[in-house]
Amino acid sequence: MSAHPTSPQFKANAHEALGDAQLQKALGNVRAGFIDKRVKAAAKLPEFEDLRDSARDIKNHALAHLDLYLEAHEAKVSASGGTVHYARDSAEANRIVIEICRARGAKTVTKGKSMISEEIGVNEALEKAGMEAIETDLGEYIIQLRGEAPSHIIAPAVHLTKEQVEADFRRVHKHLPADRDLSQPVQLLTEARTMLREKFLAADIGITGANFLIAETGTSVIVTNEGNGDLTQLLPKCHIVLASIEKVVPTLEDVSQILRVLARSATGQDMSVYTTLSTGPRRPGDVDGPEDYHVILLDNGRSAMLGSEFEDMLRCIRCGACMNHCPVYHAVGGHAYGWVYPGPMGAVLTPSLIGVDQGGQLPNASTFCGRCESVCPVRIPLPKLMRHWREREFERHLSPASTRYGIAAWAFVARRAGLYRLATRFGMAGLGWLGRSHGRFKWLPLAGGWTKYRDLPAPQGETFQAMWKAKRGT
Repeated sequence: MSAHPTSPQFKANAHEALGDAQLQKALGNVRAGFIDKRVKAAAKLPEFEDLRDSARDIKNHALAHLDLYLEAHEAKVSASGGTVHYARDSAEANRIVIEICRARGAKTVTKGKSMISEEIGVNEALEKAGMEAIETDLGEYIIQLRGEAPSHIIAPAVHLTKEQVEADFRRVHKHLPADRDLSQPVQLLTEARTMLREKFLAADIGITGANFLIAETGTSVIVTNEGNGDLTQLLPKCHIVLASIEKVVPTLEDVSQILRVLARSATGQDMSVYTTLSTGPRRPGDVDGPEDYHVILLDNGRSAMLGSEFEDMLRCIRCGACMNHCPVYHAVGGHAYGWVYPGPMGAVLTPSLIGVDQGGQLPNASTFCGRCESVCPVRIPLPKLMRHWREREFERHLSPASTRYGIAAWAFVARRAGLYRLATRFGMAGLGWLGRSHGRFKWLPLAGGWTKYRDLPAPQGETFQAMWKAKRGT
């Protein structure tokens, strides 16, 4: 998946998604399941907006001194008995993972939910190396059975209905009784838990992501609601943490502040069910934990974003609030975006990581309503960053020729005030004449994509400029 992004086909993907009845039914859960809960959770915390400011400032400070905090984190991990590896790209990260697994003679690898592992395609790399990779997050487990990618960064299977999950369990879990009752979500959960329990106990290696890396202590932090992350990192003899370099924050106090906006923004919870902090391998006297602890820090294009117009995107804490509130995401889901990161954050991050030639269509998948920025817990100006990518796409002639020529024609007219007034006067008169019978348009040349789904009111009089001029008497 990571090697073959389909982001350049966003329009075709979106068209297919709009016609998928099952997907449209499932996407109703995004609208109903996240937005109201976030509003209620934020309203119960008077200092919520101040915490957003604090989270933004903490991340900005960490990014401004990223080299120092990465070195401090590495020193603390080493002091605790762990090992830090640096990977420039996906290939190098996968090579390090495979080398660690082979050194352990691993055959089975369990995984907690990790968007970085999706980004580098670690499951495919492990399978090519002759190892079995098992997703243990419920949503990730479901889509692994289907051979699909996540459609949401915190709810990977949100695009599926309960009936689809039941059908997949019956298709894959063939050794279980065919007449078992899977009509309720709790029964589906129980069956998945039973299947995964065996995998947890058999795993040689456990791989997790990291919501945060703490420079002060060398700690990795994961935030989950299922507890699968804890089992993934505690039961195997070796724990591998996959994280990108911007996940580092200075102190435990900083993490505690950011955590107060993370769950509230993501799922509307005051706190996630599990917030797990891991520091190094098992120590003498510990009753559980891995014998080996490895942290793989991935760049994969992040360092190029530092100091650029897109540095703000590195503040992202992967809460998913932007896509939860995005009308475009609500309409087409996550798979239409064609790569790992969907929604507004994906529309900015994907071109940054795989290039505007591959991801340049995604910044156009926005109404610029501003809802994404208004709910971002670290105040990332997502519409502004998408606009920067639109400019890059236009400058490199990657946008459709009709769009480029249309904008060029508009710019030519708009720079000439007299010509602009003349064109809008005739345009207004012509549109008013065409729409005189109904007061609105059911169809317009070159505007069928708009009028097919929306009414376009006909002009009722002169242009605003003409009315303003008449009012001022000049």
